[in-house]
Amino acid sequence: MPAEAAIESAIRELGKSLEALRRAPVTEPFDGPAILSGRASAVFFHEVLGHRLEGQRQRGDEEGQTFTKELGQSVLPSFLSVADDPTRTTFGKTWLSGSYTYDDEGQKAQRVELIEDGVLKTFLMSRLPIASFSESNGHGRAQTGRMPTGRQGNLIVTSSHTVSDTKLREELIEEAKKQGKSYGLYFEDISSGFAVTTRNSPQAFQVIPLVVYRVFVDGRPDELVRGVSIVGTPLAAMKRILATGDKPEVFNGECGAESGTVPVSAVAPAMLVSEIETQRQPQGIERPPILPIPSMSAKESQ
Repeated sequence: MPAEAAIESAIRELGKSLEALRRAPVTEPFDGPAILSGRASAVFFHEVLGHRLEGQRQRGDEEGQTFTKELGQSVLPSFLSVADDPTRTTFGKTWLSGSYTYDDEGQKAQRVELIEDGVLKTFLMSRLPIASFSESNGHGRAQTGRMPTGRQGNLIVTSSHTVSDTKLREELIEEAKKQGKSYGLYFEDISSGFAVTTRNSPQAFQVIPLVVYRVFVDGRPDELVRGVSIVGTPLAAMKRILATGDKPEVFNGECGAESGTVPVSAVAPAMLVSEIETQRQPQGIERPPILPIPSMSAKESQ
């Protein structure tokens, strides 16, 4: 555990950030360039790409099969590669919660190279076969009592076109100017998201940011905003990545799907996208009480 002073400092910083978010303006819907931090990018890849590379998503009339016919084809910019490696327990000094030795079907965990230099190579497989893939690659996972399916473990994104954070910011501003925008967006942190992969609903995703800034092209200080979520469709979103940062970050969390909730991790660098669409989130309309709680008032007067 951290020292007591470190915990207190972290709590105070969290309190300051919450107060800042309360005062921040609610942003308008936006369609333009943006940077996602490494942690935000990791959640983005998990939701937008990772779920659509799970083996069972490639079979059945009810599945959208976004990438089923894309084997051997370019699905990402050529400078990006994606692997899932549950055998890896740490990234730097950070524990990866998606690690395991054997999957929930007794298959030994293994690293799977999903996308190499932008080209799709394979899918995350359980023992459930699909066309062209009849064997498991150690990714059959499930919550206790559920039937295992192909699931993500530690999704790791690597890039051969990396730049510094400063350069990435400069490129964001240049892209915003090129598009005639007064600002771009910077997504510092993301809480969660979800992806729809079935045919009876739009093939879309939604990612819920926690901390978002407007980055103005005229040099004004960045402005903290709130009340926005990232929306879009996977094929379009993946093609709009222009560059990545040089410092990968880790997201640890839990992922829910048909086979239940399992621990997962994702590792990715920050990325600059030429176009990202946001929409406004529902806002609470409850007003605080006019008078303080009587019990609290009585204690304060003693």
